[in-house]
Amino acid sequence: MVRFTADDKVFIKILYWGMAGSGKTTILDTFYRLTKEEHKDVTPTGDLTKISMASGATLYFDRGIFQSQAKVFYHVYTVAGQSKFSPLRKKIYKGTDGVIFTVDSQTHFLEDNIESLIELINISRGELIEKIPLVVMLNKQDLKSIIGVEDFKDVLKEKKLWYDPDHELHNQNPMIYKTCALYDARKNIYRSFYDCARQVLNVNRNLHYPHIFKPPEPPADI
Repeated sequence: MVRFTADDKVFIKILYWGMAGSGKTTILDTFYRLTKEEHKDVTPTGDLTKISMASGATLYFDRGIFQSQAKVFYHVYTVAGQSKFSPLRKKIYKGTDGVIFTVDSQTHFLEDNIESLIELINISRGELIEKIPLVVMLNKQDLKSIIGVEDFKDVLKEKKLWYDPDHELHNQNPMIYKTCALYDARKNIYRSFYDCARQVLNVNRNLHYPHIFKPPEPPADI
């Protein structure tokens, strides 16, 4: 859960999860560049840490540390998507406060995305949405033959990750964004992070230090 220190610093862990090749590392690269080069409320505190294979695919994880306001720090991770790294993903998931599920929007990868989502559901042990906010990024929306918002909403409903209006958790339903991770064609990269941070605040609104625990400032178009 969200962690506090004696000097009122706040540490929040946000995890990008998804199948291999869905664009998690590219998203983190773009988010890092956005927050470093443009005027954003969130700023990186150092360089990204990457452990990758010769092909460029993530071997273990990527990590960046970002700061919002004076004392709020976001530890942002990606996981390696290949099936053989399932035990490692389970370890990296520990202590996660919010998940950004990254979908490869190409329609022929729908089942692979669902398999990744099922693994996340199993590892979270029923905590998604109620305790661990979930944001969905339908990435690679610049390609042809892509999964749409309603298509993936149906997947979430089937996996019991979407609540009807009369349910108490309806307001915590996952935000679903059409995204493109490439920096030059970026779309909803910062916005999706903002909403995950905002949902973490909503879930943890009864914490002892609400005066210092605030989400980053919203994007100009929110």
